[in-house]
Amino acid sequence: MTGATITLIGGPTTLIEINGCRFLTDPTFDPPGTYQPYPGKSVTFDKTTGPSMTIEQIGSLDVVLLSHDHHFDNLDSAGRTILPAVKTTFTTMSGQERLGGNALGLAPFETKTFEGPGGRRLLITGTPARHGPVGIEPYSGDVIGFLLGEEEEGDAIYVTGDTVWYEGTAEVARRYSPKVVIVFAGAAEPRGRFQMTMDSNDALAAAHAFPNAKILAVHNEGWKHNTESADDLASVFNSLGVGDRLLPLLRGEPLKIEW
Repeated sequence: MTGATITLIGGPTTLIEINGCRFLTDPTFDPPGTYQPYPGKSVTFDKTTGPSMTIEQIGSLDVVLLSHDHHFDNLDSAGRTILPAVKTTFTTMSGQERLGGNALGLAPFETKTFEGPGGRRLLITGTPARHGPVGIEPYSGDVIGFLLGEEEEGDAIYVTGDTVWYEGTAEVARRYSPKVVIVFAGAAEPRGRFQMTMDSNDALAAAHAFPNAKILAVHNEGWKHNTESADDLASVFNSLGVGDRLLPLLRGEPLKIEW
């Protein structure tokens, strides 16, 4: 029997330990506060909680799975200091150009083989993502999700990245059967009334599209622009009789999932 251990650090930042390898999604480690990270722009990010673990407490890492590098709630100042220390930072093609160094861009449905400690192999596949409604791309920029595979592409874990549920994510469900789906939820509304990450309806669509997967939700706490909490999402799943599909993921507490 194999499996993975998943620990929510905070926001979108999650430690995934699988097949002897240690992956970190979207590193955000700055303390709570109001940030204006983009010179000349009025955009602010209000962070309400800090990480549940420090960079030092997490320890050595093999890979960073970075859905996009240009939004502060997915890669902040402290998070950037992690990137040079890992073997590879998988991200978007445009992110590879901006970051340089060990950054490796993936196109949707492109797969790379990663060899971890002891020669253990994992397959890493890029997945399509759309960070908001139709037409958002010129404003939100490129975003990507990731599939982790042990024996076959996408047979273990799907990390959606910052995306809503749309035809691109539905295509992932048609092609792959992961054991675990980590949705970036929270119904983020940084400006206007449109959502840039999954809301409860989107998460339910994901649960329906991946009927054999356990569903975990991240990126639904820690930032003021999140409009749905983990409790909100759990309430919806319970109300519709599918509460057993959504596993509770508590900050700083490792969750072991076997398959």
